[in-house]
Amino acid sequence: MRDSVTVHMKSTPDAVWSLVSDVTRIGEFSPETFEAQWLGGATGPGVGARFKGHVNRNNKGVKYWTDCKVTDAVPGKAFAFDVVMGSRVVNSWRYEIEAAGDGVDVTESYALDQNPATRVYWLLLGWARGRTNREGMRTTLNRIKAVVEA
Repeated sequence: MRDSVTVHMKSTPDAVWSLVSDVTRIGEFSPETFEAQWLGGATGPGVGARFKGHVNRNNKGVKYWTDCKVTDAVPGKAFAFDVVMGSRVVNSWRYEIEAAGDGVDVTESYALDQNPATRVYWLLLGWARGRTNREGMRTTLNRIKAVVEA
């Protein structure tokens, strides 16, 4: 119930971090989350900052908002957030940036909460959702790459 994708980008760690940590730009990159906005007076990334994302899962069906909380924000290195329902974390997303050769390797990953409902869901439909998440992460990273390499 976790996966990751890594894409090499000819860029600096700070340039990539500024894009992945600016949730207001998520609609430019994500194939499913088409907008996000900071909440509670937050104006940028910082551990504990909250935001909400507007999701169109699988690009069809119902659109819905998710509540998110930043869990890691190290400029040039990492940005991570939890998707929360009430007080429960349901999914964790993370970007890691590492210097490599002529640029950086950027890894996007997710980890679903391990509870009985997600275990059953993953057993029945996880193969399809896992494939969608993997393709979505690759799309997101390649769109970021296009911007930082332009």
